[in-house]
Amino acid sequence: MPQAVVCLPTYNERENLEPMLRALADKGVQVLVIDDNSPDGTGDLADRLAAELGYVDVLHRERKEGLGPAYLAGFQRALAKGAELVLEMDCDFSHDPADVPRLIAAIEAGADVALGSRYVAGGAVRNWGLLRRFVSAGGSFYARVLLGLKVRDLTGGFKCYRRRVLETIDLYASESRGYAFQIETTYRALRAGFRVVEIPITFADREAGGSKMSKTIVAEAIWKVPGLRLAALFGRL
Repeated sequence: MPQAVVCLPTYNERENLEPMLRALADKGVQVLVIDDNSPDGTGDLADRLAAELGYVDVLHRERKEGLGPAYLAGFQRALAKGAELVLEMDCDFSHDPADVPRLIAAIEAGADVALGSRYVAGGAVRNWGLLRRFVSAGGSFYARVLLGLKVRDLTGGFKCYRRRVLETIDLYASESRGYAFQIETTYRALRAGFRVVEIPITFADREAGGSKMSKTIVAEAIWKVPGLRLAALFGRL
């Protein structure tokens, strides 16, 4: 089985971290915890668990800069350590650890990027209010129309990449910090000719800890999408 590394960004996820790491124990993956100096002690807990669990590594960052920079740092570490498959997922159990092997299987079946999707047949969202559903589904629709793509869950953050995808697309030119990062990575992969496959998942709202969603994150996605389209039209993407 190719070496697979799950990049797990954390900021104040102390309640969720240990259950998540133990839930990933039998999934055939290494886990890289990327902690942005969480004031609740998530980073210290990650170090203690890494000393106990041989499949866990920790990357400490000095401050909270957003989802995009955390993932970029994680990708760089994972690739440097020889990962052939690199996964993204949330630490709050909104992404089910049981679905990790399904994403890996999609890559082994020929995909270059496997995307856990809420908005294809068989996908679902659980425990969300109407406003959150509207923002998420509307954001994906908005990005899909402006970018001219068929992928239905462009804001989804549960993904598995082949190594060559991350080595080929110029991710380090990205300045996206929030969920716009998810739109941008998928768009760049498709523009580079890679095959993106959507795998239906059930997305469940977190039960412990606080959501990181904010108006700033939504606003970034709104203005970033037309910027990506223009960059592609002028050959800068």
